[in-house]
Amino acid sequence: MKDKKSTYNLSGCQVATYLCLRTPSPIEIDGNLEKPIWQKAPRSSRFVDLVTGKPAFLDTRIAAVWNDEYFYLAFWVEEPDVRAHFKKRDSFIWLENDVEVFIAGPDCYYELQINALGTIYEVFYIWQDALKPGSFFDRPEFSLTKRKVDLLAGFQDSSRYGRHPRGKRWAFMDWDFPGLKWAVKVDGTLNNSTDIDRGWTVELAFPWKGMEILAQGRPLPPKDGEIWRMSFSRFEALEANGRQIEPSIGWALNAHGVYDSHIPECFSKVIFSDKEIE
Repeated sequence: MKDKKSTYNLSGCQVATYLCLRTPSPIEIDGNLEKPIWQKAPRSSRFVDLVTGKPAFLDTRIAAVWNDEYFYLAFWVEEPDVRAHFKKRDSFIWLENDVEVFIAGPDCYYELQINALGTIYEVFYIWQDALKPGSFFDRPEFSLTKRKVDLLAGFQDSSRYGRHPRGKRWAFMDWDFPGLKWAVKVDGTLNNSTDIDRGWTVELAFPWKGMEILAQGRPLPPKDGEIWRMSFSRFEALEANGRQIEPSIGWALNAHGVYDSHIPECFSKVIFSDKEIE
């Protein structure tokens, strides 16, 4: 019998909300957030500690806009020593400094990580209870025998972290978001600790056409007032006194209460509005 104490208490999430307005024109994705649209778009509050909810000591914020073709997302990342080394796509980006985006559907979610070199890591997760013969996910791209699949079961040290009450999920490691666009711009000198950098910015464009699986029948693009659950986070790999701090420090738009990014019930609420940015 499963130990009830080993599962998360999801009632304590202080979920943030973000109002996503329409953009009157397409956005060129080049990492430059000095564009008028990003200066006018509502910028989020400062990221907080993933566990405690206390303000992060380095500033991180997001903004988002949308049109009929894309969901656009921007990150501002304060970083006095911008560092990144992974260059191969789908490297374990979380082992160094990164920002992360999770987009949830009712029975699945997508994860994107990106570092200051612009290297990305993508995974698509489906809850095991939802991936069955004849189900919505019964399609070749989610074959358990023909695709690169891992299993996410939650932290095994349940006395410290706990497990998600819904259980395990399949992780499709070779899934790529169709038509995704991304760019990074560094304000400083990458991998040079002899000076002080200002940080880096990330610009992303997710085509609505690529959201079909995540939508699971919801309208695309979303209708006015519709809410999608998304998580925006940052992980900082720090070294002090000759040793690496483990695990890396985690910050997000809102706390999860535990050191785990994979809790869709704690993802922020993105509210889509037909109001256009002026």
